[in-house]
Amino acid sequence: MDRIAGIINLDHEQDVLDELTYFRCSAAVPFAGRYRMIDFTISNMSNSRIGSIAVFARRKYRSLMDHLEQGKAWDLDRKEGGLFILPPDWNDPTDISKGDLQHFHNNIDFITRTLADYVVVSGTQNICNINFRDVLEEHKDSGADVTVVYKKVEELHPEHKRTHKLAIDESGRVTDINNDQRGDNVYMDMFILKKEYLYEMVEDCIAHGCSHLFLDGIKAQLPNIHVHAYEYEGTHALINSIESYYRHSKRLLNEIDHEDLFKEETPIFTKVKNEPPTKYSESSKVTNALVANGCVIEGHVEDSILFRGVKVGKGAVVKNSIIMQRCEIDSNAVLENVILDKSCHISDSRTLVGAPEKPFVVAKRVSM
Repeated sequence: MDRIAGIINLDHEQDVLDELTYFRCSAAVPFAGRYRMIDFTISNMSNSRIGSIAVFARRKYRSLMDHLEQGKAWDLDRKEGGLFILPPDWNDPTDISKGDLQHFHNNIDFITRTLADYVVVSGTQNICNINFRDVLEEHKDSGADVTVVYKKVEELHPEHKRTHKLAIDESGRVTDINNDQRGDNVYMDMFILKKEYLYEMVEDCIAHGCSHLFLDGIKAQLPNIHVHAYEYEGTHALINSIESYYRHSKRLLNEIDHEDLFKEETPIFTKVKNEPPTKYSESSKVTNALVANGCVIEGHVEDSILFRGVKVGKGAVVKNSIIMQRCEIDSNAVLENVILDKSCHISDSRTLVGAPEKPFVVAKRVSM
């Protein structure tokens, strides 16, 4: 069986989730009741039997490191391989690299020393449940230099305007990578290639003064290399704005979408926290909600997502909202179309109302 190593490249991901990324990078943003966005990428790699994974982190990575620890939740706390969190360390005075190529250059030992034959490079803003072994088999069958992953979307949304699209011929070969506003083949910020070819690409890009591995090493070289497109057909969420975060979070209240993302055979793992079961009082009323453990609910919760340890007081109403870990909502408060970051406190009888297209967002540890 071919060995695969994984690189989770956060270097070029922008912290565009407003209040949710004031204190953390987007990869560490909580999602789906108990997870972080990076959990999906690491779980996909772990489920694909990728046992050596590097995380390239540049900004606001304290929360990320606290969450990932030694990788135990993903069975990556091992003697050989495992999880490597690699923040910036630019101590080489002769280093001429820039952009995300700095991370590849300064951590080139991860690439050269791994026993893997292939390397998967991925971001974290495309939420999905993908088997990279399937991508590898199609990559080998196509004879391509690089295989990129894409999703053919049925309906274009604002978040798709900010990402690359692929033009693909009948054989599955990528003929163009662009920002066509009408294009529906959305590049998912994932690609696979041979380890040796990745090393050559990094060295060549740096030698030519480039700053972005994908844009300069793949997109710009498209006429000279064979790039194959692998179509991912499962549930997919591109999260690069508050609006997309809110909308895709609410999609998980749909049973079909939830089951397709959280498959029994390829589970999504996260840091374990031992919490008691949620307590529902006689005064509580909960309909169509995703509720994590450790909550205490005395009020009304509808069409909402509650993370671990949330308290909803008697007479309080939480509707179409996302309430993150350890938030407290006092009696008779009303929240509709609201996102509360961790450890917020909403006082008695307070009313917060946003709009579905622009939810009201409260930053971490705020009391109102």
